Amino acid sequence: MKVCNITLNTINDVKNFVSIVSQCPYEVDLISDRYTIDAKSIMGIFSLDLSKPIQMNIHADNCDEFLARIKGFLA
Repeated sequence: MKVCNITLNTINDVKNFVSIVSQCPYEVDLISDRYTIDAKSIMGIFSLDLSKPIQMNIHADNCDEFLARIKGFLA
């Protein structure tokens, strides 16, 4: 499992992020405070506090290609 932080500042950031994550064959979770949501759920992401960085857990060992695609969102 890989752990890193992301920031999603605009509605378009959220839409683009979900579009990229939805193409992944593995699970990706976002954790903010005590809430854990599926990163493929646009409604779930909007329920989080987007004013601060969000922890992202990627449930895969080899996710370098995915990280390269979302590098603009990495905090």
